[in-house]
Amino acid sequence: MNVKLLIAQLDRLLENRIRLAVMSVLAVSDTIDFTSLKSMLNVTDGNLAAHIAALERAKYLRVSKSFVGKKPLTRYMITEGGRRAFKKHVDALEGVVRGKS
Repeated sequence: MNVKLLIAQLDRLLENRIRLAVMSVLAVSDTIDFTSLKSMLNVTDGNLAAHIAALERAKYLRVSKSFVGKKPLTRYMITEGGRRAFKKHVDALEGVVRGKS
């Protein structure tokens, strides 16, 4: 596949570094909580929440809310559609980097 076609396959939602990082973490984790993800990515609550909301709207991840005692716990899991979109995006990136034509 030529580089132009590979670039066209890049997922615009995943072009943002934070959303790409969130999906990268979720691709190798069964689940991760908001606080751990925020610490790992070194972002603010609001910034992470906005990116998570975009990924949730696209159905790339699922959100699970519960309580531990009286403290809320929000956890995220990648969906099958999210996993496919992430793989397609990464495959296209790798192709561009390798200069496939």
